[in-house]
Amino acid sequence: MRLSDVPGLAQLALALALTASSLATAAAQETGDQAIERRVNELLGQMTLEEKIGQLNLVSHGPPLRWEDISEGKAGALLNFNSARDVARAQALARQSRLKIPPLFGLDVLHGFRTQFPLPLGEAAAFSPRISRLASEWAAREAAYVGVNWTFAPMADLSRDSRWGRIVEGFGEDPTLGAALTAARVEGFRKGGLAAAAKHFAGYGAPQGGRDYDTTYIPRAEMYDTYLPPFRAAVDAGTASFMVAFNALNGEPSTANPWLLTDVLRTQWGFDGFVTSDWVGIGELINHGVAADGAEAARKAILAGVDMDMMGQLYIKHLPDEVRAGRVPESVVDESVRRVLRTKFRMGLFDRPDIDPTRVDSAFPTPESRQMAREVARETFVLLQNRDNVLPVPPTVRSVAVVGPLADAPHDQLGPHAARGHKEDSVSILEGIRRRAQGTGITVRHAPACDLFCRSTDGLPDALEAARQSDLVIAVFGEPQELSGEAASRAHLELNGRQIEVLEELAKTGKPVALVIMGGRPQVLGPVAERIPSILMVWYPGTEAGPAVADVLFGDVSPSGKLPVTWPRATGQLPFYYNRLPSSRPTLPDNRFTLNYIDEAITPLYPFGWGLSYTQFAYSDAKLASRRLDEGQSLEVSVSVTNTGARDGQEVVQLYTRDPVASRSRPLRELKAFEKIALKAGETKQVTLRVPVESLGFHLDDGTYLVEAGAIQIFVGGSSLAEPAGEAEILKTFRIPPMERRASASTSVAQ
Repeated sequence: MRLSDVPGLAQLALALALTASSLATAAAQETGDQAIERRVNELLGQMTLEEKIGQLNLVSHGPPLRWEDISEGKAGALLNFNSARDVARAQALARQSRLKIPPLFGLDVLHGFRTQFPLPLGEAAAFSPRISRLASEWAAREAAYVGVNWTFAPMADLSRDSRWGRIVEGFGEDPTLGAALTAARVEGFRKGGLAAAAKHFAGYGAPQGGRDYDTTYIPRAEMYDTYLPPFRAAVDAGTASFMVAFNALNGEPSTANPWLLTDVLRTQWGFDGFVTSDWVGIGELINHGVAADGAEAARKAILAGVDMDMMGQLYIKHLPDEVRAGRVPESVVDESVRRVLRTKFRMGLFDRPDIDPTRVDSAFPTPESRQMAREVARETFVLLQNRDNVLPVPPTVRSVAVVGPLADAPHDQLGPHAARGHKEDSVSILEGIRRRAQGTGITVRHAPACDLFCRSTDGLPDALEAARQSDLVIAVFGEPQELSGEAASRAHLELNGRQIEVLEELAKTGKPVALVIMGGRPQVLGPVAERIPSILMVWYPGTEAGPAVADVLFGDVSPSGKLPVTWPRATGQLPFYYNRLPSSRPTLPDNRFTLNYIDEAITPLYPFGWGLSYTQFAYSDAKLASRRLDEGQSLEVSVSVTNTGARDGQEVVQLYTRDPVASRSRPLRELKAFEKIALKAGETKQVTLRVPVESLGFHLDDGTYLVEAGAIQIFVGGSSLAEPAGEAEILKTFRIPPMERRASASTSVAQ
């Protein structure tokens, strides 16, 4: 039927009906993203300039925040709100504002909220995206329960220098491992109810001298190859936002760096979320010497691509005048606001009911969260050495001396950035050992030997007496929490205070000693590595440190962690990393004029990927599916792994490659894939690891990815010392422009 065949009013009615029907059909066909963009643009069109800039203002709980700022639309995001009562009050005030735009509530939820999981560097030692995803999800659940909806995590900064205190917040030195775990953390946070803010963009983990906040110099090709892949993985995993770094990169502060924030992040990677500064980071452009005053700092930051001003108050003070004077186009402000609003709509904040103000974080830890924290923690412990099989505790042992101030340090075992963690929730290592010893007839004696920082050894005689009366000594030493994290760079990485003296005296008793190291980074052990037969690195294990450590010490669980960082022999070796470039003069023994130190070995104490078990694993029958690789194909390597020992255990199978002849010097080895497997005693499994050919190249300075024809050497094993497994040939050279390259799942992992 044609509309012209219908007379008069009936024709009009039918026309209206058809119009309504077509509109309904169009609405039904509108995608979720299109609906969000429509709502964003509608809301943006109603906003005054001051209301727009209010959305770009991120203010912390307490001064300078005025509660009425929220109802007046002057605070688009809030941080350090960690109680449901305060969140509910802020939400109610936001509903009183003219446009009723809900705020974001951000908090540093790095490794737990009330229940504390291992610090990220320890978590990385699990070599398990599944573990990272799980820990992040549990942390997010607890934080979201009281109204937090945004976390300033994960920290995707790669670091090759253990002097830098914040190495504890990241994943270590390797881009493949870092990319896999960063993506897993983003996914876990989102599943648990938190939007992520990947930080610190970018190059923050390579400061000169390992000094926090110092400048970094990283060639652009190296940025693309090494420091940017974890951030790219965060984009592909769906991070809601980025936090920009404090540091200057190649002389240009990250907070005013359009190459990073616009060219790479938005143009090449297509990121459409928002970017926030770090704490007062915009104002610090004045200290960097690139802005004369707050107005210039605000102008440079927003023009470079920083959408939100954290605690600087510079956007809200200066941007209205900057826009009206024509120095900042209002369209730039509009785009920043659009990114913030887009994120809030994607998170569902406009349609979400306010938080119940009666909720309290004391609802946690729960038995379930404790069990999960325990399971995660014991996956992260790295058995560095175990001469004479001192561990696990032999069944013949009837008495144990637990020595060291960190054995009973419920606060310190949580580590830095512990959100709402309470030491009263913690089970100390000493308590965990005592619980495990109960009912077995094992006597546990405790003597701290020295104070927390081991400045005084007044307690050493009691510790030595406890050792002499016992069959085994478990010494718990390392870094108190204060010596790790932000603003905790160290020039000397030796065990602080008089710890080495205490450990040497314990060794002189003749009793077997197992050293448990707690801390946020590798520490220089010196003679301890020779004097103490067994060393277990437990990082900062979190709330359930005691039960988790006891599980491993007593052999209920075999250790399975692997080092995500190279462990140096001396501080002077730093920065130190396995995937270095070859030297024109490779190290030769007894040849002074090759790559060497004259006062220390050139090798690490323990290499990247290293970690022992209570059982042994043998690798055999490594095979390549094809030795000739073309564009679009994958390098596929299979290997048989056998548990040759008498205990069940887990092994991280690692695949490394090397491009021995290329147009640019390439690393001696690069981790390209890994998989964590469980094997019963005597069991054999075949593991297949795959790497896309498109991940076997390197970047040029402009971001182009180049894969060159030629041989690729392959190594498979349980650490970066993996044995050769063959060689493949890439048949042709090809290039991938920066805007076409996407982070690929080059890692075969156990999910």
